[in-house]
Amino acid sequence: MSQYALKRVGLFIPTVLLLTIIVFALMSLIPGDPALAILSDGEGSYTQRELDNLRHELGTDRPIAVQYVDWIGGALKGDFGDSLWFNAPVMTELKHRIPRTLELAVLAIVLAVGLSVPLGVFSAIRPDGWLDHASRVFSLVGVSIPNFLAAILLILFLVRTFGWLPPLGYAELWNDPLTNLKQMAFPALALAFYDMAFIARVTRSSMMEIIREDYMRTARAKGLSERVVVMRHGLKNAALPILTMTGWQFGRLFEGAIIIETIFLIPGMGRILIEAVFQFDFPMIQAVIVIIGVGILTINLAVDLLYGWLDPRIRYG
Repeated sequence: MSQYALKRVGLFIPTVLLLTIIVFALMSLIPGDPALAILSDGEGSYTQRELDNLRHELGTDRPIAVQYVDWIGGALKGDFGDSLWFNAPVMTELKHRIPRTLELAVLAIVLAVGLSVPLGVFSAIRPDGWLDHASRVFSLVGVSIPNFLAAILLILFLVRTFGWLPPLGYAELWNDPLTNLKQMAFPALALAFYDMAFIARVTRSSMMEIIREDYMRTARAKGLSERVVVMRHGLKNAALPILTMTGWQFGRLFEGAIIIETIFLIPGMGRILIEAVFQFDFPMIQAVIVIIGVGILTINLAVDLLYGWLDPRIRYG
């Protein structure tokens, strides 16, 4: 197991390095000049000398390779530079927003797994029943609706049916936990809607295959209860496909959070990324994308390590 873990971590490090190179290179190649955006804000006048001086101050007049080396050196220390729009260190703006986005993603994946796995299991052990048909319809609808549309439909449903608008904004979890959960419940539900449908579908398919195996019939013949047969022998052996999809879905939740935070007015990383794009705030954009990318890669690494722990057959060497 240790050799397997070392190999996975060994692949993780160059992948993160490649991610930073791609992000920095793309930010350097896209149209737009941060110095020009700052000086032209408010349609103010400026001279070419002022533009050149600001480019020199920002460091954008240096070769891309030199800029990258300086940037990655600071990023390794947790310093992504200064935000061009907020006129403050990037991490000063992000240190309070990262936990909010992480809370939203964790709540969404807990909702998705907690509701979809039991639904998929019950659908598999009682095929062609009313619950199975309802599960399949839910899965088909869920994978067809994008997150932003699910959020808008959820708000419209609550307003039209109950005349009630879900609380928008954000209260810190450690200051007012009850208000925080009220505000985060509906964004998490909208974000988890697609994942619930997808994971339920995968769980049903995996359990349908496992149920037909000989060891399941042997477990029943030994007199074990149906709960023990399904949970200990069935779900445990069907866990790898479910774990695969859960890890992948958890990673993409950070992408969906960009739109959900904007709709529900949650001041997280997604919302500040939208603002940074409109303001050509390249240091902020780079930092948010790298942090989200590293988070997704870390989740994939954790899933790979869990593979080796759950099934020794897939360990290397």
